[in-house]
Formats: sequence, structure tokens, C-alpha cells
Amino acid sequence: MFFNFMDELRAAGITASLKEHLVLLEALDKDVIQRTPEDFYYLSRATFVKDEGLLDRFDQVFSKVFKGIETSYGMEEEDIPLEWLKAVAEKYLSEEEMEKVKALGSWDEIMETLKERLAEQEKRHQGGSKWIGTGGTSPYGNSGFNPEGVRIGGEGGQKKAIKVWDKREFQNLDHTKQLGTRNIKVALRRLRRFAREGSADELDINSTINGTAKQGWLDIHMRPERHNAVKLLLFLDVGGSMDPFVKICEELFSAANSEFKNLEFFYFHNCIYEGVWKDNRRRFSERTNTWDILHKYGHDYKLIFVGDASMSPYEITHPGGSVEHFNEEAGVTWLHRMTNTYPATAWLNPVPEKQWGYSQSVKIVKELMNDRMYPLTLTGLSDAMKELTRKHG
Repeated sequence: MFFNFMDELRAAGITASLKEHLVLLEALDKDVIQRTPEDFYYLSRATFVKDEGLLDRFDQVFSKVFKGIETSYGMEEEDIPLEWLKAVAEKYLSEEEMEKVKALGSWDEIMETLKERLAEQEKRHQGGSKWIGTGGTSPYGNSGFNPEGVRIGGEGGQKKAIKVWDKREFQNLDHTKQLGTRNIKVALRRLRRFAREGSADELDINSTINGTAKQGWLDIHMRPERHNAVKLLLFLDVGGSMDPFVKICEELFSAANSEFKNLEFFYFHNCIYEGVWKDNRRRFSERTNTWDILHKYGHDYKLIFVGDASMSPYEITHPGGSVEHFNEEAGVTWLHRMTNTYPATAWLNPVPEKQWGYSQSVKIVKELMNDRMYPLTLTGLSDAMKELTRKHG
């Protein structure tokens, strides 16, 4: 019954042996789960996936094979009012009605009022001009009309929101992905400083030969393994406008993972704030405090940001500018702290360099990085590695 499922798993690089297939069938036969799509998803995932790095591949295969089956991974069983996030109706206003809609005011006034409404509102609201909801003229919600609004969830309609507040689901980058080209690895190897550290567990052939010749018997010499001693902090922007660049970012991540023994990576979205995360599936529940990173990893670490820097300028310059939460300190504050703590810093941008001038946010980030922004190309990578290897005062 599930042979096609096994074939697709194998094609995706996930081990699916006959033994695991029989274990799955036995579990179903003994009714260890309720006969629901969600429970079957978790059972089959636990049976076939042995490496967390393959969870995203499994999800894609499961969706492909069992298409049409909807699951709510990690959700409680209560009914979730999806209409909060989807437009119930598109409201078209006449020109006269549009003229009556007034902008609420400045950025600070809009955000302060939003905080008050969130505290006061107790239920879903549709239409109207005050509460957070859908299809109205309130500055807050989605699928309505207001010349200066904050879109919360849903899809943009009038394209006039000054801020978009939406919960998004991101995927982890696949650390097992093989490079289609060796060029990225070759470029990263410019950032090398070899050292022999740790226990003597590698055979020293030359010393063994010399010692044997001198002693007249086999004289084995061991030495510590030689490895790249460079320490690297890698921060990867994920989700939203970065979705088209997942493939090249996976290749970069895979190359860095194989080239640097002392590599620490974290995810962020659009701009660095007070918290980053290791797992996109748990990014709201398991965050790492950015202050902890600054205190834990020494100044000798090299720092690389990877992102398109494409966002609302408010996300960089203003407290509360984040698209997902109310950040008490502006992104610019955190970027300054990062670059001051780690003098050897570079930003890799997957967007073609000729397009940078069209984005105000890219220009702001490039300036904050002291022009150390490089295109994610072979030449850009080489220039970035050269920057990271030079002496910083």
C-alpha cells in the first residue's frame, strides 16, 4: 500500500528500508495511533526520519504522496478561526467613501494605538473602522482600505500598508545538500588558517619513517589532525523575499559546514534584533538571546550575514519596526553592536548588485556595514573572504 511512499522517500535521499516499512505496518495494525492524517504523519516521520536535517525533505515527500490530506502540525485540536488570517470579503469603497478615510497619523501614533487595540480587543471583528479585523476601514487588519495601515495576516490588497505584521512559517536550510559546483567551496577556502590542535590521532608518516630508520624497528609517531582554525559566525536570513534564494543559500551553508570546524550558525528574518534561532520550526519557542551570542563568542570570530536586506526601512531604523513582533530596540542598534563586537564582518547579498540602488533598505544596511556588502557571486565571495582575512585594528 505504501510502496510508492517508500520510493519517493528513497528518491529524496531518506533511508526507507523494508524493515522500517514493516515497523510502520505493524504499528498501524496494533492501533498505536488514532486513524487520523495528523497521527499517521507523526508515526511515519518517527519511523523513517533519523536526522532532523531531513525533516523538511520528509514533509515535502509526505505532501506530494498524500496530496489533498491537510494536517495541522503542532497545532492543538481545538478549532482554529482561520478567518482571522484570511479575507472574508473584499470591500470596495467609492471615491467619496475613500475621501472620508483619514490617515491616523505618524508611525509612532499608529504603533501606539495598535498596542492599545491589541490589549482591549477580545474577539474577532469584521468590517468597521476601529477594531483589528478584516474588510474594514480600520488601520489594522487586512483586506480593507486605509491609506496608512498595518496589515496583520492575510494577503495585501491595496498595497498601502506601512507595516506588515504576519506569522510566517520558514524551513530550515538542508545541511546535507550537495553542491552543484565547487566554486563556493573554493572561494571559502581563502578564509583559512590551519593549525594542529587536540589529541594526537593522525599518523605522522614522515616522522614514523625517520624514527623507524633511526631505531631499526617500527617507531610509530602520531600528531593532532590539521584543520582550519578560523572561527565563523554565520547569520542566515530566511523567509519572505529570501525564498527565491534558498538553493544558493543551501549551497553556501553546505560549503561552510564542510570547510569550517568552528562554525556557529543562526537564523534571523530581515534584520537582526534581540533574538535569533537555530530551528525555524521552533523559532517562536526556542530563541537565542543576541546578547548571549555577543558575550559567548569572542572577538576573534569572523561574522557573515547572508540576506537580501530588502525590507521596510522602518524595520531597520525604528523600534517596533519588525514584521513579526514589537522590538524594543531598532535593528540599527543591534547591527552596530554586532559589527563593533566582531571587527571582521561581511554581508553577502544574493540580489544582483546592479539592483541594490533601487532599494532604500539595502542602501541603509550597506552603509551600516561600512560598505562591506558583497554580492553572492564567485567574485563577491572572493572579495568578502579577502575582507575577512585582512587585519582589523
